[in-house]
Amino acid sequence: MSFQSPPYLLQNASVTRVMAQVCLALLPAIAVYAAYVTPAILVQLLIASVAALVFEAVMLKLRGKPLALFLTDGSALVTAWLIALAFPPLSPWWLTVTGVFFAIVVAKHLYGGLGQNPFNPAMVAFAVCIVSFPALMAQWPTVGLDKSLGEQAAIVFGTPTLDAITSATPLDALKTALRVESPPAVSSLLANADTFGQFAGRGWEWVALAYLLGGAFLLARRLITWHIPVAYLGAMLLISGALWLYAPDRFANPLFHLFTGSTMLGAFFIATDPVSGCTTPRGKLIFAGCAALLAYIIRVFGGYPDGVAFGILLMNLCAPLIDLLSQPRIFGMKDKA
Repeated sequence: MSFQSPPYLLQNASVTRVMAQVCLALLPAIAVYAAYVTPAILVQLLIASVAALVFEAVMLKLRGKPLALFLTDGSALVTAWLIALAFPPLSPWWLTVTGVFFAIVVAKHLYGGLGQNPFNPAMVAFAVCIVSFPALMAQWPTVGLDKSLGEQAAIVFGTPTLDAITSATPLDALKTALRVESPPAVSSLLANADTFGQFAGRGWEWVALAYLLGGAFLLARRLITWHIPVAYLGAMLLISGALWLYAPDRFANPLFHLFTGSTMLGAFFIATDPVSGCTTPRGKLIFAGCAALLAYIIRVFGGYPDGVAFGILLMNLCAPLIDLLSQPRIFGMKDKA
């Protein structure tokens, strides 16, 4: 009989391998996004990736860190892809670059680099840009836009008038419709298939399903645990279901909230960040459940169309305390350490 010395880690779990698998998990959503919503997302991914690598290289050089080691670990690319997927795909190139700057330079390197950031860098980028440039962050493309990839790339790199080719997100459209003096019933609004598709926004529900597929891949590869996705989606289902049952004419059904906005992206790819989130099993449940609750409150009652970014950032502030108070009991001891 042979024994292995601790820490008994048998799999190769390098940062590069983990980040590569996260990118792989995002590919189905990117493909569906490009096919059903707009191929301009491919342009934004390229812009964000190049900007992230440039800013990463500059900060590594200034900090005296080895360029090759950190530029190839994939962390900057994952952040860039999440930013591109969270931002409007027809937003001007400089807006994406601005978001990447705040994510890589401010939220990551000014706090010490990889593994030291207290806030999710991609969500910092989103929050800064939606507060600073709310009009640009609200210009989402009309699904089925009849323009080629080249024409859409020209929109990203030019300064055209976007009123004719952009529209509100399903969340924003629903919120605006319900704020009129005599709002119609939510069920009648959601029946508009041109805006809300089958159940959560024309085209966007399939993107959300692709995020769900990618999240299942991460779970199968054991890169994330079930705690955060289940708690996040469960809390969103619980609060949206309760209010829908209470007033179905004023609140959308749970299916709408699960498959619209950034719910699936947040549940599987953002809230699961091991650096800025919680690490204990109970802490993950508390962290994700509260983040989903805040996201729902902001998207339904707040001034922004979606609250996923703000919910996660607010819970990033609480993560150290939650971890401290949710430490599991040490084996063989009656009380927690």
